[in-house]
Amino acid sequence: MNDILSLALAPPRAFGAALGPARLRESPEDFRVDEQLAFAADGGAAHWLVCIEKRGVTTLAIVGALSRHASVSERDIGFAGFKDRHAVTSQHFTVPMRSPKLGPPPSWEPNALGPPFRVVSAAPHARKLPRGALSGNRFTVVARGVSVPREAVEERLAQMAVRGVPNYFGEQRFGRGASNLQAVEDWAAGGPLPGRREERGFVLSAARSLLFNAALAARVRAGTWDTLVAGDLANLDGSRSRFKVSELDDTLRRRLAEFDIHPVGTLSGSGETGLAGIALDSEQAAWTALPAPWDAVPAVLVAAGLEVDTRALRLPVRELEWSWEDEALRLAFRLPAGGYATTVLRELFDTGYVPEDGG
Repeated sequence: MNDILSLALAPPRAFGAALGPARLRESPEDFRVDEQLAFAADGGAAHWLVCIEKRGVTTLAIVGALSRHASVSERDIGFAGFKDRHAVTSQHFTVPMRSPKLGPPPSWEPNALGPPFRVVSAAPHARKLPRGALSGNRFTVVARGVSVPREAVEERLAQMAVRGVPNYFGEQRFGRGASNLQAVEDWAAGGPLPGRREERGFVLSAARSLLFNAALAARVRAGTWDTLVAGDLANLDGSRSRFKVSELDDTLRRRLAEFDIHPVGTLSGSGETGLAGIALDSEQAAWTALPAPWDAVPAVLVAAGLEVDTRALRLPVRELEWSWEDEALRLAFRLPAGGYATTVLRELFDTGYVPEDGG
């Protein structure tokens, strides 16, 4: 289990060892997340598209507050994804419009929901917001207690701005202290999956994430996590479009440097991604090298009915800015949907366990 815990909690870094320790989230204001949608409200007559800022509470707490405020069912409220509890966050929700016969529409004044919520905006919109319908998130993070030379930190930040970082699943994906991995190990050894849908989902997610991290770790060690090798699939940034790569030429090098394309890894399940050659061999070798019963995880994921998918191996860190105040480093950056801020921060510092995407 020690090797597995290492892959989940401490996979290899791309730019060398952590520069030193740092403290995160000493207050919610030290970790701010602003959700970015790929579209604006369309003026439709079925829903309100509402942006809410919260502090120190869960996404589901907003859903409950909106349900009470607008007198609609919680299950009819749409949102793109969960946001951190231990942070200041802004995110979007769709709230069904009620018939005028049932009373006046709800107020969307800034203080309409009361603390700890603030209404940032509200506009008519046609459709319920589905999960995953965001283009990315903007982060503002304060790391405190930084004692290493600023020049070393800024040199690494400059590397990250140019190359991105390995797109590992954050340790939060595996439960606090990687607790979900014990359930995966028991399942891979022949035990049952949890009966409850939510718990089952946690186990399946942790299993696929561990396999992805293992294959990505092999590419990091080989120095190929941010380039293309024979047999790779290139993912067009911000889309589901992919194409096969037979060899790396100057055009592909330029597109990689511009973050226009990224190599991908497999989210294991039934079916084929199209990976071949060196890329497929590297991934398969990383999986078969896992100790028993973990080497059986790809097969049990297929048996569980999951369909194969892909995820970019590289996480572009866009619009990266930083400033200093004594021993505090303030970072601002934008990540695409599915990217973990902690995978960015771990390339700089040892920060311990940092809750993220907890609801």
